[in-house]
Amino acid sequence: MPGTILIVEDEPKLAGVLNDYLKQAGFETVIVSDGLQVMPQFRRVNPVLILLDLMLPGRDGLEICREIRSFSAVPVIMLTARIEEVDRIIGLELGADDYVCKPYSPREVVTRVKTVLRRSVAHVDSKGHEIALDEATYQIRVREQDVVLTAVEFKLMQLLMSAPGRIYNRQQLMDHIYPDDRIVSDRTIDSHVKKLRRKLAEAASDLELIYSIYGVGYKFEPPDFS
Repeated sequence: MPGTILIVEDEPKLAGVLNDYLKQAGFETVIVSDGLQVMPQFRRVNPVLILLDLMLPGRDGLEICREIRSFSAVPVIMLTARIEEVDRIIGLELGADDYVCKPYSPREVVTRVKTVLRRSVAHVDSKGHEIALDEATYQIRVREQDVVLTAVEFKLMQLLMSAPGRIYNRQQLMDHIYPDDRIVSDRTIDSHVKKLRRKLAEAASDLELIYSIYGVGYKFEPPDFS
């Protein structure tokens, strides 16, 4: 599960404490204190999750969350001193995965990080069968079989699995797996999907996990083992 967490917090002491606790939990961390620097750092480090403060210099956290959600499903946990219900609703409607009010326990934040990541990369049916991603090994587990993926295939599957049923067009997929803005064609995405499907079929030939939506893009549907 461990990967890079982007800590967006303009209070140095809070950011430092979160940084220490997350590193103890095995995560890599990058701290950003200015709202204007969030998107450049996001594209540079490609984090597995963002801890996003709402009150930031330069740019508001809600605006940042809205932009991220326009092209990425990376998990976002909002950190804020705003406790009014309207802010809580607005934050979640913009696509935040969780919401933690200050003051908070850093241990609780780490627990929520792990819970959100686990929820975003694993699906279990009523019979206990699981399809899950392993960030540390770039593998996907299907019916107790580990399938090795390339870095691009892993990022692609991670995005699709993070929002079951959501259709991503090719441009959104390209923005996620190629954050350095390199120029690639639609056929490149189709080729990655084809190879990914082939690997999944080798583990479970009767499962269809990635669906093509003609003229639009692709989506992931949780496995049905019934």
